[in-house]
Amino acid sequence: MKKLRVLFIVLMTVLTANIEAQTRTVTGVITDEQGSAIPGVSIISRITNQSAISDVHGKYAIKVSGNNDVLRFAFIGMKAVEVKVEYKSKVDVTMEADVCEMEEVVVVGYGVQRKMSISGAVSGVKIRGNKSRKRRDKAQNSQVAYLSPPNYVHECSNENYATISENGYKEAVKQPLSTFSVDVDRASYANVRRFLNNGQLPPHDAVRIEEMINYFDYDYREPDGDHPFGVKSEMAECPWNDEHYLLKVGLKGQEIDKDNLPPSNLVFLIDVSGSMSSYNKLPLLKSSFRLLVNELRPEDYVSMVVYAGAAGVVLEPTSGENKQEILAALDKLESGGSTAGGAGLKRAYELAKKNYQKHANNRIILATDGDFNVGFRSNEAMEDLVAKERDSGIYMTVLGFGMGNYKDDRMEVIANKGNGNYAYIDNLQEAQKILVSEFGGTLFTIAKDVKFQIEFNPAKVLGYRLIGYENRLLNDEDFNDDSKDAGEIGAGHTVTALYEIIPVGARDGKKWVKKVDKLKYQQTHEPKLSLSDEWLTLKLRYKKPDAKESVLITQTLKGKMKTYKNASEDFRFAASVAGFGMLLRESPYMGDINYKRISDMASLSKGKDEEGYKAEMLRLINIAESLNASMASR
Repeated sequence: MKKLRVLFIVLMTVLTANIEAQTRTVTGVITDEQGSAIPGVSIISRITNQSAISDVHGKYAIKVSGNNDVLRFAFIGMKAVEVKVEYKSKVDVTMEADVCEMEEVVVVGYGVQRKMSISGAVSGVKIRGNKSRKRRDKAQNSQVAYLSPPNYVHECSNENYATISENGYKEAVKQPLSTFSVDVDRASYANVRRFLNNGQLPPHDAVRIEEMINYFDYDYREPDGDHPFGVKSEMAECPWNDEHYLLKVGLKGQEIDKDNLPPSNLVFLIDVSGSMSSYNKLPLLKSSFRLLVNELRPEDYVSMVVYAGAAGVVLEPTSGENKQEILAALDKLESGGSTAGGAGLKRAYELAKKNYQKHANNRIILATDGDFNVGFRSNEAMEDLVAKERDSGIYMTVLGFGMGNYKDDRMEVIANKGNGNYAYIDNLQEAQKILVSEFGGTLFTIAKDVKFQIEFNPAKVLGYRLIGYENRLLNDEDFNDDSKDAGEIGAGHTVTALYEIIPVGARDGKKWVKKVDKLKYQQTHEPKLSLSDEWLTLKLRYKKPDAKESVLITQTLKGKMKTYKNASEDFRFAASVAGFGMLLRESPYMGDINYKRISDMASLSKGKDEEGYKAEMLRLINIAESLNASMASR
């Protein structure tokens, strides 16, 4: 018997060694028919069951076994590709759009925003794309009906987005002040990418232009002196209206080395309800959190709360030194039941306060599709709950996952009112960006209640409009009121705001800046205008994370106007992102731009682009152009 056992062990050892000898790594690049890299492609080995995903450059690496292994490449909206590896060590793949299926998706797809909920299965029904903006933009909480892409279950879906009414022009002589709260949320860009990769144009209200602009990093100066960030402004000709100028205001948060960051007291608040069962929800969530756990240090502590029909603690505070214990708790999570989101939030706040550490980063990380259907159901109730806890010193990060029943409006409210930030994770590359590459910016606040106020000089500026930030506008008097909540800035974060400016003397001024009749009951006098060569004065207020009183920074902008061609690469690329957003929104302010022109603008200004995010936007612009052309031909 002993001899048989020894022989069996020897045979298994030889067999294992033989398999390992046949195992090798295959690499390659995945592109579309235009030669653009495709990030986020899923690659699976038929024999080893190893999986990989392409990075922002379309590159991948995967272990295969022998010469008969087959790799399967899958990406939403593209035809799946299977390749026998044979003797190759490099397998490059070109993926084709699934045109037949794409047309079904486009026609039925994103089509119409509706006031009523839409439910039930759909089979073979075509709803023509609605070309009327008025009918598409009526709902208070816009709900989107669309069909899922090829190879997935076709079903009608409800996604909620808060209605956005774009900022119009203000007359500088009557309304010289523009005041708003900063916003470092970036969820909208990743969500827009998800729609486009699915072969669908996004609904208008899913496109928040400031979040698209702020998805990208810009080369802003590091802070100097006592302030935790630097401020930079630049003005040049507007690329979509040669009568106008464009103002860019940029803010750069102080970089802090990971080893010098304060310790963290993190509460993972994870939605494990039945709606989280699909591949791009709880499974992707668990993989994403694994990346974050690997970044934790011994001084960082994590606890975990889950919620479905009820909320409960599944992990008491555990040091980052015990990564396996944290990962084991993650691995055990399964989806099922209803969604008691309100109870989950309450329990997470209780746990965060119980383990509160002074001078530490006390933060809840909520991961969900936003579909709360038990307990606190309304946005107002959720807003009240997190607003009450805002002054407790506990910050909030909201991570959105999935599609179909995605509740963007609810998650945006929780992040905005809970002293937090909001991101959407559509693939592991985005998880890597948010939770690893931007670890400090996502999780560590260096300034809170950050507000901008710009005073325009009416001697030089006839009118202006802030591009985006519609849900971040403040009353002018709120700027000096330290009790008013505003946005937070994380370590290393950049924030960018764009204004379109109508200079005095512009030929189209009367078209955009509307006049009203003279008042009957009071006399109005034309104000005396300053002869200053200043275009504007920029003021910024912020509080340090543990402070109650704000600090003021003031700058002025003056000088000769630049041509668009001579503006910085940052300026020109930010303008191209804004233009892309306006096209997706079918904005009345988009002037004479089109997708081809925006693509050229972005291509000429993307600079080094080491991580490939800007190149990825070029690919998305091309997809949007094709989808738009497909709709126009119907």
